[in-house]
Amino acid sequence: MRSNHFLIIATLLGMLAVILGAFGAHGLEKSLDPHMLKRFHTGVEYQFYHGVTLLVVGLLWERQQNHWLAAAGYAFSSGVLLFSGSLYVYAITDITAIAMITPFGGTAFIIGWLCLLRYAFKH
Repeated sequence: MRSNHFLIIATLLGMLAVILGAFGAHGLEKSLDPHMLKRFHTGVEYQFYHGVTLLVVGLLWERQQNHWLAAAGYAFSSGVLLFSGSLYVYAITDITAIAMITPFGGTAFIIGWLCLLRYAFKH
């Protein structure tokens, strides 16, 4: 049986969200100002939300492999990388230019939800 890459990515995102959340709460709380720590926390939060959503996509993928599910899975994965990743880098480095990537991640999340909605209407 082929491995379900959406389930693999979802479990990795969940694990990394726990690690990054703990790192933010215990390792960064004294070195970042509260505003930047909040940005870091927002990245963790959205990573968790979309990691769980990707887990659902992976479970649906087990039942039926569909191009709308694939598009949703790739969009959610890209969204976490762009949205959460840019917030992590911005919070830690204070390089403001990296924050320009964040809206692309948000757009990828929206595309993922639209693809999942399209799948839901069809099935």
